[in-house]
Amino acid sequence: MKRVTYLALAILILAGSTACRNNQGSFDTTGVFEATEILVSSEVNGRIMELNIQEGDRLEAGAYLGYVDSIHLHLQKMQLAAGLKAVDIRKPDIRKQIAALEQQIATARTEQQRMENLVNAKAGNQKQLDDIINNIKYLQKQLDAQYSTLNKTSGSTDAEAEGLQYQIMQLDNQLQKCRIVNPQTGTVLTKYAEPGEVTAAGKPLYKIADTDLLYLRAYITAGQLTQLKTGQSVRVFADYGEIEQREYPGTITWISDKSEFTPKGIQTKDERANLVYAIKIAVKNDRYLKIGQYGEVEFNPNHPLTP
Repeated sequence: MKRVTYLALAILILAGSTACRNNQGSFDTTGVFEATEILVSSEVNGRIMELNIQEGDRLEAGAYLGYVDSIHLHLQKMQLAAGLKAVDIRKPDIRKQIAALEQQIATARTEQQRMENLVNAKAGNQKQLDDIINNIKYLQKQLDAQYSTLNKTSGSTDAEAEGLQYQIMQLDNQLQKCRIVNPQTGTVLTKYAEPGEVTAAGKPLYKIADTDLLYLRAYITAGQLTQLKTGQSVRVFADYGEIEQREYPGTITWISDKSEFTPKGIQTKDERANLVYAIKIAVKNDRYLKIGQYGEVEFNPNHPLTP
């Protein structure tokens, strides 16, 4: 009786193993999970004073992580601010500098009016009136010349001040770039720099990727192109251990327009195919999927999963 029981148990195990292998072989194509990775680099030159990240950390977009030494930029800004103050002091006060001439002209016009009244009453000298009129014209020319000179001087100082203000704005921008701010929500994959190291503009600090949404890059044959289109739903499977398998809904987001030779390690339904087309399938991650993990794809999402 025990022999029959053991034999039945062995047959069940063998049948389950065969069913599992049959299920694993029912895919249409396979691929590798990847994510959209961003290489975050320094935007300025200098010593890294602070960088608060570790590999595996999950960061939010806009999170402040540290800064690069910015004292030299701050000193340059102070120097420009002092220059801007000096320019403002040199700027002429036009109203005050032409006030004296305007007062002389006003006095001369009053005298002209008084002398015209005398001449009209036959009690004044016409030559004196002409002298007053000529003097007013001379004073007016002086006023116009001085006003023109002061305007040019003022315009020159305004332009100089504007140039200094633009330089200060550039330094403010550089100072802002000294702050290390995370650009997108995701997980730190690799850290390339440490506090105390000297960095340069364009030198990588860390790599981050949004692991909430992964993409399975797979390859299909020319014959399978007619079955697929962007936006189509498919079934994606990921293996965990030798027999455990998880199913995920996937959406085709991209199909390559150009064929290429089948990459090594990639399996398609037709293993004889030499030329294949790359596709990307978006899969929402449940925290079990990992970058670089293999996955299998079934193109018919309505097809029941083989038990």
